[in-house]
Amino acid sequence: MSIDLEGARVFISAGAAGIGRAMVDTFAKANARIFTCDVNEKDLKELESDFPAVEAVLCDCSDHDAVRSMFGEVERRLGGLDILINNVGIAGPTARVEDIEIEDWQRTLDINISAHFYCSKYGVPMLKAAQGGSVINVSSVAGRLGFPLRLPYSSTKWAVVGFSKTLAAELGPFNIRSNAILPGIVEGDRINAVIQAKADAMNISFDDMREQLVSGVSMRTGVSPYDIANMALFLSSGMGAKISGQVISVDGDVLKIT
Repeated sequence: MSIDLEGARVFISAGAAGIGRAMVDTFAKANARIFTCDVNEKDLKELESDFPAVEAVLCDCSDHDAVRSMFGEVERRLGGLDILINNVGIAGPTARVEDIEIEDWQRTLDINISAHFYCSKYGVPMLKAAQGGSVINVSSVAGRLGFPLRLPYSSTKWAVVGFSKTLAAELGPFNIRSNAILPGIVEGDRINAVIQAKADAMNISFDDMREQLVSGVSMRTGVSPYDIANMALFLSSGMGAKISGQVISVDGDVLKIT
């Protein structure tokens, strides 16, 4: 069944690569009007070339002032907002707790949870003005399971779950729903870098490390960025109109992460 979001105004953070780009593509095909941002200028220029109708700006979502200014542009260019997707995030360091640098810990918090807060602080008033809408926050399977050697990342992804459920309770009376999507092992350069870092930390090969990760998945597979984008589209559509406060894993049934 195809989903048509004709005229819906959508903000997607970190939309120039990975899950974010898949979301831009998926929502564009559903006829939504899209505003996105990214910190990678090269990826952003490629996105603008491939999707000329998409509004795209360079922005670091961990910078409060930059986000506040950007949402002024969102309102000016789109005239409001119906769907807010907080997708921005980084992998953070791979290390034992005693070896994590304070700067790496703080940077992971700034990007993985503070950025969600900043975008929601300025996006939610637009959803209220539209008399309803959808907030989707991208967490991780590491937001429901422990993830050894990935303490900053896992901690922030658990925080995103609490953030999402609290927003659902707060915004429900305004006909605004809030959900968290928990991707599993998302295929691409980012997970490959994580696998290599963990392999190095454990003194094993990349292939052995990847096999360990996949062995903890019932379906013995990773997921595509489009698997995540399709769930976001469903939750944003009329078919997801009564789904709120949910923590939805799209992961092939991850039982453990090592």
